[in-house]
Amino acid sequence: MLEKLDLDAEVDKEAYRAERDKLELELGSLQRRARELGIPVLIVFEGWGASGKGVQINHLITPLDPRGFTVYASQSANEEISLRPFLWRFWVQTPARGRIAIFDRSWYRRVLQARVSRDCRGRRLEAAFQDILSFERQLADDGALIIKFFLHISKREQKRRFRKLEKGKSTAWRVRKADWEQNHAYRKYAAAVEDVLARTDSDIAPWNLIPAHQEEYAALQVLENTVRALRERCARVESGGKAAAAPVPKPPRRPARSALSRIDLTQTLARELYETRLDKRQQQLRDLQFEVYRRRIPVVILFEGWDAAGKGGAIKRLTRELDPRGYEVVPISAPTDGERAHHYLWRFWRHIPRNGRVAIFDRTWYGRVLVERVDGFCPESDWRRAYAEINEMEQNLASFGTVLVKFWLHIDADEQLRRFKDREADPNKQWKITQDDWHNRERRAPYESAIDEMIRRTSTACAPWTVVEANCKLFARVKVLETTIAAIRGALGR
Repeated sequence: MLEKLDLDAEVDKEAYRAERDKLELELGSLQRRARELGIPVLIVFEGWGASGKGVQINHLITPLDPRGFTVYASQSANEEISLRPFLWRFWVQTPARGRIAIFDRSWYRRVLQARVSRDCRGRRLEAAFQDILSFERQLADDGALIIKFFLHISKREQKRRFRKLEKGKSTAWRVRKADWEQNHAYRKYAAAVEDVLARTDSDIAPWNLIPAHQEEYAALQVLENTVRALRERCARVESGGKAAAAPVPKPPRRPARSALSRIDLTQTLARELYETRLDKRQQQLRDLQFEVYRRRIPVVILFEGWDAAGKGGAIKRLTRELDPRGYEVVPISAPTDGERAHHYLWRFWRHIPRNGRVAIFDRTWYGRVLVERVDGFCPESDWRRAYAEINEMEQNLASFGTVLVKFWLHIDADEQLRRFKDREADPNKQWKITQDDWHNRERRAPYESAIDEMIRRTSTACAPWTVVEANCKLFARVKVLETTIAAIRGALGR
């Protein structure tokens, strides 16, 4: 791909200024159109050291309203970043609808470095490529426009620029030992770049290769490609067309019996035995918390279940003996306007824990295929696509070493009704019962269908579902503790 570029390409300065002024005027207009249409835009700059990424970003943002974009410089990972999955920082930086995010280096840094250093190879490297492709596809399916640039210069030109930078007192710091290593091993790096570009060039996020020997020529190429992409996307959205091709997956065949119908809800636990097992398991979990902190293993525990199934009580017993500095309970409710302006997974990525910490989600990203599906808060194409997106997210977390524990707390309709009435009759518990609870109860049949499909399609080897028989709260609380302990011990090799 790179060898086909004409690195001697130039533009006359006068012609450059005339064309630049015209493109900048249109770019400013397109930014406003994209904001009105709610199109999130991600612009990625990759390239050789000293190829001019910063200069080209400055050219690009000159005509833009600074209130509508953010520039992210993706330097080497600090401790906060390195203790989370590598895509975490980019997920939390994805723009809201109508905004532009510009990345000076990006998620490609990981695979580019890995291809050269070979410290990430085989399955790990393949997993990183798959994570990137999934990340871009999920954003594109949600309506994002992704524009990717690679700025190309020759080995000789890079060397010349490094020497020029080193001569300047204010610029010498920009040339590091690693930069000269890249220049000395230019052919090796070029082969790695070619491989990465070829493997990540797609219809939804194609690469734009920019000859960058002449600053003005490169600036025009960046402007022209950005304007063209924005113009086409705005026109497509205005005409009612889809922002990105996102075929609706075909629903799988349903089995004769649902997963929930096979659950034995008669399971109980006597109070005396409950107190003994509860105390013992809480002590064991506290010890395991210290061990996962010492070994820097992240733990994510997800709670879903029927209203009044006992999620809050189970979480309270789960955390009772834990060090509060090492865990966070994340309560999930209806998304805010700010959260709705992003991809639906964005608000959950923000709470993914650091290595060694525990995150407990009281309701989760599975709302996409439950309440949003049943109550029609999102189109069928969106919730059907979510099964694969959720599996990909959880695989990403698992590949990083995260312990994933997923609970569905199951109670029958009679037990739920009894608990609803108990709450209404108790002044101290009336706050727990709302009209939404009664509304959801009336739609139990479609919820059961949605739950069954959710479990079948998202119970994977790396993130299996555990259905908890919760008609007896005592039994449910102990099962939650024992399942969590078993999962963590498995990760610790015990």
